[in-house]
Amino acid sequence: MKEKSEGNAPQLKKTIGVFGGSNILIGIMIGSGIFYIGSYVLQRSQMSMGYALLAWLIGGLVTLMGSLCFAELGAMNPETGGIYVYLSDAYSPVVGYMFTFQSMVIGGPGSIAAIAIALPMALTSFFHFNDLTVKIIAILLIVIFTIVNYFGVNIGEWVQNFFTVLKVLPLVLIIGLGVFFGHYTPNLSLSFPAGKGNVIDIIQMVAFAVIASLWAFEGWTNLNTVAGEMKNPQKNLPKALILSVGFTTVVYVLFNFAIYRSLPAKAIAKSIKAGQLYLGTNVAQTFMGYAGTILVAVTMVLAMISSLNGMILAFSRYYYAVAKDGLLWKTFEHIHPKYRTPDHGLIMQMIISIALVLTRDLNELTSLVVFSGAIFNLLSILAVPVLRYRQPDAARPYKVWAYPWTVIIAVVAFLIILINNFFDDPVTSLLGLLIPAISVGVYYYFRHKYPVNELN
Repeated sequence: MKEKSEGNAPQLKKTIGVFGGSNILIGIMIGSGIFYIGSYVLQRSQMSMGYALLAWLIGGLVTLMGSLCFAELGAMNPETGGIYVYLSDAYSPVVGYMFTFQSMVIGGPGSIAAIAIALPMALTSFFHFNDLTVKIIAILLIVIFTIVNYFGVNIGEWVQNFFTVLKVLPLVLIIGLGVFFGHYTPNLSLSFPAGKGNVIDIIQMVAFAVIASLWAFEGWTNLNTVAGEMKNPQKNLPKALILSVGFTTVVYVLFNFAIYRSLPAKAIAKSIKAGQLYLGTNVAQTFMGYAGTILVAVTMVLAMISSLNGMILAFSRYYYAVAKDGLLWKTFEHIHPKYRTPDHGLIMQMIISIALVLTRDLNELTSLVVFSGAIFNLLSILAVPVLRYRQPDAARPYKVWAYPWTVIIAVVAFLIILINNFFDDPVTSLLGLLIPAISVGVYYYFRHKYPVNELN
């Protein structure tokens, strides 16, 4: 992909450093899910705390291996656009566009709409919001944080840093209380749980639990979408990826270990069976009473605000990246002359997100893109060996550690996700491919509208 020269036209501003980049990813990855996904991991581990923590560790390692692949791709080609750029270079512009189109139409706006709705819903036990009020608050949140990111990536980055630090502090408090003052010694043995009599059964069980843990790390690919706005991305992008994924893995493992130290195993099993999945809330209540409930509610709000801001910042860059290549109306190539942000892309993203808030069942909508999202992550990881073969002499300031095993393990992990999703819900998985399929026709429409020779 080639940068397009526009003379004195405003360009994206390079302001994001290692700390800011790490916080963008930490803000997106550590959301409200930290309080309930651990229950699913434990449930899938047959209530074995040892295997549950192992699943969290494996999930973090798989995510780290994927991020190392993205670090090589990002350092090799530090352009705004991320996966779109890598898939276009490795395979074909059509493949890159298929990913980006579904991200612009459903993936990005759908995730933004979902988190915006989840935020007021997390507070319904305190304020008893009705459905209309939830939607109104969600729309206001989308508008507010779009405005924040409209006025400069440095402002959006500052907001991201602020809320990420604020939300991590209560999590550290809960972890500290549980780990150091918890009264229970969890059974972390890796013996065969009931009904799991052989090694194959254990592998299948752990793999199923790892899939749940991997959803908690969703969002780790998004820093690459703003690589063009990072200072010295060849060095800072790999550092930010490794730091953010490593930190998030430590937080997830320690948070769940703190739960096991704070609550008896029978109480945990009883809560999960009753559908009370927010075990972190129980820990906070154990040590701080009602104040603990308030603390968890505040932490969840901070976590979701951080995720929402990070998503709005990252996803809006796709509109700019494809318009720059003549695959969307040229208005989306516009960069605000003063604030140096893709303003038209931000506005369009806001409009689609609000439309989804008003018209869609967001849980069902989000599930439609899970399958196709995993496919594009898999293709991006495979782009590392493809580009090493096709472009052997290209500059690679950073290379994947332990290549090719890192790539192989990451590919196998994503294949497990795809196979599991397909057999679990084949209809939804196939529907998740509909938007990328439609995008092929849209691609050729814009390629005809803006021929390649017009772009050079």
